Amino acid sequence: RATMVVSLAIPVSIVGSFVAMAILGRSINVISLAGIAFAVGMVVDAAIVVLENIFRLRQQGKPPFEAALLGARQVWGAVLVSAVTTVMVFIPILVMKLEVGQLFRDIAVAISVAVTLSLIVSVTVIPSLANRLLRGQVKDVSENMRIPILDWLAGLFVRSVLFYVRKVIQSRVTGLGAFLIILATTVGTTWHLFPKLEYLPEGNRNLVIARLMPPPGYNFAAITRMAERAEAKIRPHMAPITGPESEPGQPPKIKRFWFVIRRGFTIAAAAAIDPTRAGELVPVIKSAVYSEPGSRVFAFQTSVFGRGFGGGRNIDLDISGPNLQGLISVAGRANQLANRVLPRWNGNQIRPIPGLQLSTPEVRILPDSQRLADNGLTAKELGLTIDAFNDGVRVAEVTVQGRRIDLTVRGPQDHIGRTEGVANIPVVTRSGRILPASSLSKVIVTANPSQIRHTERERTITLRIGPSKSIPLETAMDMVRNDVMAKLKAEGLPSGVRLRMSGTADALTKTRDSMAINLSLAVVIVYLVMAILFESFLYPFIIIFTVPLAAAGGFIGLWLLNLKIDQALDMLTMLGFVILVGIVVNNAILVVHQTLLHVREEAMAATDAILEAVRNRIRPIFMSTLTSIFGMAPLAIFPGAGSELYRGLGSVVIGGLALSALLTLLIVPPLLGLFAGSLEKKRSRGPLTGSAPAPAQ
Repeated sequence: RATMVVSLAIPVSIVGSFVAMAILGRSINVISLAGIAFAVGMVVDAAIVVLENIFRLRQQGKPPFEAALLGARQVWGAVLVSAVTTVMVFIPILVMKLEVGQLFRDIAVAISVAVTLSLIVSVTVIPSLANRLLRGQVKDVSENMRIPILDWLAGLFVRSVLFYVRKVIQSRVTGLGAFLIILATTVGTTWHLFPKLEYLPEGNRNLVIARLMPPPGYNFAAITRMAERAEAKIRPHMAPITGPESEPGQPPKIKRFWFVIRRGFTIAAAAAIDPTRAGELVPVIKSAVYSEPGSRVFAFQTSVFGRGFGGGRNIDLDISGPNLQGLISVAGRANQLANRVLPRWNGNQIRPIPGLQLSTPEVRILPDSQRLADNGLTAKELGLTIDAFNDGVRVAEVTVQGRRIDLTVRGPQDHIGRTEGVANIPVVTRSGRILPASSLSKVIVTANPSQIRHTERERTITLRIGPSKSIPLETAMDMVRNDVMAKLKAEGLPSGVRLRMSGTADALTKTRDSMAINLSLAVVIVYLVMAILFESFLYPFIIIFTVPLAAAGGFIGLWLLNLKIDQALDMLTMLGFVILVGIVVNNAILVVHQTLLHVREEAMAATDAILEAVRNRIRPIFMSTLTSIFGMAPLAIFPGAGSELYRGLGSVVIGGLALSALLTLLIVPPLLGLFAGSLEKKRSRGPLTGSAPAPAQ
């Protein structure tokens, strides 16, 4: 019956969350659903605390109505503080303007609404149902329903914790030493396990792209022949041709394959029959298109959060300056250093944009003003004639059957078959004479880059570096910064040349700094909220020490996950630490609140109050912790579509909750014991806000 009462908080809170998200205009997607899945284990926390206190009072022999009323009033302040801190940590996330803020917002809204509704349910529905359903002999039922091994272990654990608490609160030196040892251990564990950062999880999008850079000067026909040769190599892997099943140890069959050729843009792309194995097609596509001498290929599986056909793990090294020759020289040297630090054979890819050579054929026509004037022509008229024999010249817009069509003047399509033929383009003078373009201008055949990039109005050559998945993005950034940029600066850069990192690397830097600020703000907000609700700056300071414990547990959880599955510390996983700030303080709040209740209302000595608070609150602490852990476990453990997005987040929250639940009982009592004198002086204070005086025993 007690379990039925608590379980009612789940459908009420979760269904209410869907309604609230619809009102707020949020969509149901894989991120918001993950937030609601996390909330399933969290929404019963307040209900467990309220019901457990009612259950405890019923075990002491109190009538159902009195137990329900007094039980809810005694813990009302604690569950209120717990819910408010959980919701308030998301305020910095909700106002975050970066890209990741849009992802975080769905989780923040889902969890905040669910926790708020669970608070309302815990102080309204739970006491009324407990009054109706817990009318039997609660004490006898509890004694008869025992699990042999589990209850023995639980009893042993409780006795051990109470023995420890008794020792640390009796001696200030022992308590201070225990606190410092635990704090130093957790901080050291965090420092040791802190991994390098990633930006966002790549996901498992069923699309592999290979950007092809053909040799300079290749025309449309030459690139088309390259595409035909690539298609011939791909055919054995095509499911419609050779069947959908691949041999053991071979990559999955290709469902779709296409080749796109545009001016300055050539890509090959493929999708797999098995969408979970799309990444295995990267070497297949790369080897198929990487066959032409002088060509270069940049192949990758597209990111779920990437823009367009972009990848999600690119470091753009921008080399900017006024002189093109100097830029090419520096970019060539940077390319050598980058290939040495991040070699291609290790899965790394480096793509210069536009290129490192002035090797694209270019025909320059320099008008001779004297000859043009002698023949009554202008440079503009010469240019229009040249254009007419190339792409054509738009002269007007006509309407044919209601459709607007450009009227274009152009010469014979096959008039120019060679580059040198531009010099022989016929130009009609005003007198009717026809002269070759070379007699009216100077025709120069030279070479130049295929495109000119500008960043902040400066010419720029970009090295787009795609590190392999075995190298965290932050590590690759450090390697580029220390082994490429620093060496280039040490060797000396030409005048006006500047180096900077952009792309995903720049986004990671901004997001990392923003997350550090938001995490600090979350801690400050939680502290101030507790200070207001506790009407003290001392007790929130004691409670906030549980945050380092949660951080260590979060990194341990991530480390354990990496023993089986590669999971980087990306920005979505970092959100787990923000969530932990709001929920790991709940256990400490229960202990501190119960201690103050005993001291202020029942006139207990401080040491007795601490010991009794731990004895009374150890059961709801582990009940709420276990429900949260088991509620989140499927997201972190079980595979499935989208699991790569939120399993890191789940492992961090689970690890932080598990370790903090244990260490809170080891670190909060000694801290409270250090201030036993101040607690004694506050005996004369009135009842805690939201609590009712306990009846005389």
